[in-house]
Amino acid sequence: MAITKLPKKNEQVVNQIAEDNFILGAPDGALEKKSKAKGVFKGHKRQISLTISPELLDRLDALSETMGQGRAALINLAILQAVERGFDVKGELEK
Repeated sequence: MAITKLPKKNEQVVNQIAEDNFILGAPDGALEKKSKAKGVFKGHKRQISLTISPELLDRLDALSETMGQGRAALINLAILQAVERGFDVKGELEK
Protein backbone atom coordinates (compact mmCIF):
# COMPACT_ATOMS: atom_id res chain seq x y z
CA MET A 1 0.00 0.00 0.00
CA ALA A 2 1.41 3.34 -1.00
CA ILE A 3 1.41 6.35 1.31
CA THR A 4 -0.26 9.28 -0.34
CA LYS A 5 -0.49 12.90 0.72
CA LEU A 6 -3.83 14.43 1.48
CA PRO A 7 -5.08 16.62 -1.34
CA LYS A 8 -4.53 20.35 -0.77
CA LYS A 9 -7.68 22.23 0.09
CA ASN A 10 -8.62 25.52 -1.31
CA GLU A 11 -7.14 28.18 1.01
CA GLN A 12 -10.41 30.13 1.14
CA VAL A 13 -12.35 27.08 2.29
CA VAL A 14 -9.80 26.39 5.02
CA ASN A 15 -9.94 30.00 6.18
CA GLN A 16 -13.75 29.97 6.20
CA ILE A 17 -13.82 26.77 8.26
CA ALA A 18 -11.31 28.26 10.71
CA GLU A 19 -13.39 31.43 11.03
CA ASP A 20 -16.59 29.46 11.57
CA ASN A 21 -14.96 27.27 14.23
CA PHE A 22 -13.60 30.35 15.98
CA ILE A 23 -17.01 32.03 16.05
CA LEU A 24 -18.85 28.87 17.11
CA GLY A 25 -16.36 28.42 19.94
CA ALA A 26 -17.47 31.68 21.56
CA PRO A 27 -20.08 31.43 24.34
CA ASP A 28 -22.59 33.40 22.31
CA GLY A 29 -21.42 32.14 18.94
CA ALA A 30 -23.75 29.18 18.52
CA LEU A 31 -25.94 29.21 15.49
CA GLU A 32 -29.41 30.45 16.22
CA LYS A 33 -31.87 27.64 16.65
CA LYS A 34 -34.86 27.82 14.40
CA SER A 35 -37.28 27.73 17.30
CA LYS A 36 -40.69 29.25 17.31
CA ALA A 37 -39.77 31.55 20.17
CA LYS A 38 -42.31 34.30 20.42
CA GLY A 39 -42.74 37.28 22.62
CA VAL A 40 -40.83 40.44 23.40
CA PHE A 41 -37.57 39.96 25.28
CA LYS A 42 -37.54 41.51 28.75
CA GLY A 43 -34.15 40.68 30.24
CA HIS A 44 -33.98 36.90 30.55
CA LYS A 45 -37.73 36.54 30.16
CA ARG A 46 -40.19 37.01 27.32
CA GLN A 47 -43.32 39.09 27.41
CA ILE A 48 -46.36 37.38 25.94
CA SER A 49 -50.01 38.30 25.64
CA LEU A 50 -52.64 36.30 27.45
CA THR A 51 -56.40 36.29 26.97
CA ILE A 52 -58.33 35.58 30.15
CA SER A 53 -61.99 35.76 31.10
CA PRO A 54 -63.06 38.81 33.13
CA GLU A 55 -64.34 36.58 35.95
CA LEU A 56 -61.04 34.74 36.27
CA LEU A 57 -59.15 38.03 36.08
CA ASP A 58 -61.25 39.41 38.96
CA ARG A 59 -60.44 36.32 41.03
CA LEU A 60 -56.75 36.64 40.15
CA ASP A 61 -56.73 40.31 41.16
CA ALA A 62 -58.41 39.51 44.49
CA LEU A 63 -55.90 36.73 45.18
CA SER A 64 -52.95 38.91 44.21
CA GLU A 65 -54.14 41.65 46.56
CA THR A 66 -54.62 39.16 49.40
CA MET A 67 -51.17 37.62 48.86
CA GLY A 68 -49.42 40.92 48.20
CA GLN A 69 -48.15 39.68 44.85
CA GLY A 70 -48.65 40.99 41.35
CA ARG A 71 -50.69 39.32 38.64
CA ALA A 72 -47.60 38.30 36.69
CA ALA A 73 -46.02 36.68 39.75
CA LEU A 74 -49.11 34.57 40.43
CA ILE A 75 -49.48 33.57 36.78
CA ASN A 76 -45.79 32.58 36.65
CA LEU A 77 -46.17 30.59 39.87
CA ALA A 78 -49.26 28.77 38.59
CA ILE A 79 -47.55 27.89 35.30
CA LEU A 80 -44.39 26.73 37.09
CA GLN A 81 -46.39 24.49 39.43
CA ALA A 82 -48.39 23.04 36.53
CA VAL A 83 -45.23 22.29 34.56
CA GLU A 84 -43.33 20.80 37.49
CA ARG A 85 -46.13 18.94 39.27
CA GLY A 86 -48.59 18.31 36.49
CA PHE A 87 -52.23 19.31 36.53
CA ASP A 88 -55.63 17.66 36.46
CA VAL A 89 -57.38 17.57 33.09
CA LYS A 90 -60.63 15.59 32.86
CA GLY A 91 -59.82 13.65 35.99
CA GLU A 92 -56.35 12.51 34.93
CA LEU A 93 -53.04 13.85 36.17
CA GLU A 94 -51.12 15.23 33.19
CA LYS A 95 -47.35 15.71 33.15
